[in-house]
Amino acid sequence: QVRLVESGGGLVQAGGSLRLSCRTSGINFSISRMAWYRRAPGKQRDLVAVISNDGSRNYADSVKGRFTISRDNAWNTVYLQMNSLKLEDTADYYCQTTWKTVNYWGQGTQVTVSS
Repeated sequence: QVRLVESGGGLVQAGGSLRLSCRTSGINFSISRMAWYRRAPGKQRDLVAVISNDGSRNYADSVKGRFTISRDNAWNTVYLQMNSLKLEDTADYYCQTTWKTVNYWGQGTQVTVSS
């Protein structure tokens, strides 16, 4: 059974930082491409960052220079370090992977940035 469990969301002031975690099970994590998405209130779900099994990374333009995606294969966990948070970063954040052609999502973790 594949599971993705996010944690680390919360309320933070603008300019602050949060670190999201996504612990996985049921997949071969070390060969899996992992991604973070977010859905802001009233908007569609957008890709935030991706990390491949070789460690290569890509980011949405809106978070470049502020967010860092990383992975720990020993713990089957992907992280999203979010710095210099802005009001517009407020959203539900989801981790995602594809395993044996099936897309899997976590339950999401809420991030609220206040002024």
